[in-house]
Amino acid sequence: MPRASRLVSAVAVLALGLSACGGSSGGPATAAPGAPGVTKEPCPEAIDKSKGCIYLGAISDLTSGPFHELGAPLTRAQQAFWRRVNLQGGIGGYEVDLTRHVVDSRYDPATHQRLYRQMKDKVLALAQTLGSPTTARILPELRADKMVAAPASWVSAWEFEDVILESGTNYCFESMNAVDYAVDTWKSKSMLVVHYDNDYGADSLGGARIAAERNEIAFKTVATAPGAERQSAAVAAILADKPDLVLLTVGPADVGAILAQTSRAGYQGRFIGNTPAWSKALLEGEDTERIAAVKKQFVYVSPWKAFATDSPGHTAMRRALGAVRPNDNYTSGWVWSYPLKAVIQRAAANGDLTRDGMLKAVRQVTRIDYEGMLPAQAGDFSGDPDSAAFRGTVFNVPDPGELTGVRVARDFFTGPSARGHKLTVPCSQAS
Repeated sequence: MPRASRLVSAVAVLALGLSACGGSSGGPATAAPGAPGVTKEPCPEAIDKSKGCIYLGAISDLTSGPFHELGAPLTRAQQAFWRRVNLQGGIGGYEVDLTRHVVDSRYDPATHQRLYRQMKDKVLALAQTLGSPTTARILPELRADKMVAAPASWVSAWEFEDVILESGTNYCFESMNAVDYAVDTWKSKSMLVVHYDNDYGADSLGGARIAAERNEIAFKTVATAPGAERQSAAVAAILADKPDLVLLTVGPADVGAILAQTSRAGYQGRFIGNTPAWSKALLEGEDTERIAAVKKQFVYVSPWKAFATDSPGHTAMRRALGAVRPNDNYTSGWVWSYPLKAVIQRAAANGDLTRDGMLKAVRQVTRIDYEGMLPAQAGDFSGDPDSAAFRGTVFNVPDPGELTGVRVARDFFTGPSARGHKLTVPCSQAS
């Protein structure tokens, strides 16, 4: 049964506020006359000019939004990923282009929607749609257009969408694991969630609340907005309540501002940051008090291991990128590309590189080869949302000696809260 049919009502609320890659892609695939994003003409930077071109799109945060430190490197990694695919011979008689249709929404939902509408008739699929609220804004149109998209976000609602190709653990299970880890490791008895008032924040908040109730620990929340200068209310709440644990569902600049201000005021509790909260820049600069607080008090959770990890996928990524400053956002961009590659290969093998063919291929892909960057079970999309969702989280501690500033403290941990939760609705909708 298609994932989209399993939770129509819950996903509608959100919209308002893969057999593996590596198999044969068959002979030259065909596309219906006028199929968007597929041409007989070669790609602009073709390696083999006898091949046609599959155009992919990316709507990212590249310059000034709260996640531009994520968007720019992950986009570069995705471009390197598809160059590698082309160097390996392409897919079904085509090479893949992710250079012509790359745009910057600055994490603004209205801009994201406008840019999508400008792009949608020019690409076969979206290699990237960055952000949870931005992707939710275009989700009804993705469905209507049968536009398969790889999200640069991890909300649990994506588990219920055929057009969305998610990878890794969602924010909901990530936050559950964070709470269980804090209780198990630090014996935490109280927590405060500082979160953006959007889909990213709501999904993390839902998971944290479920785990807090299961662990019977005191639980409070405070909503905040992106911007280091806007964190006074969050800082005041932390200093007033002095919780054992603060879960930060924000961006890196806001993490730095909150830790700097609370540490100067004497707060000694623990912080855990969701995946988008980390940047090695938190360990750099002249603010020695902030750096000391990050080293001592902060733990970062992630859906996969860091840039320097020894796996076939990590190794291929580093070779494809060449001489770059190590950054874990490169890793995210690379990992997010595997499911879309698997779907394009399946559609090509079916001889149907159209929107309908892509959506049909999504439903046929039951396993994805992440080349060791995720455990094998992470690529099994054959079940319902609850059985298919991957729940393991990597816990990292800051370490200036590591290439990207973090060292693995616990490897793909799944706590009892995530293990025991029945995912029947997105966590932002769970009561």
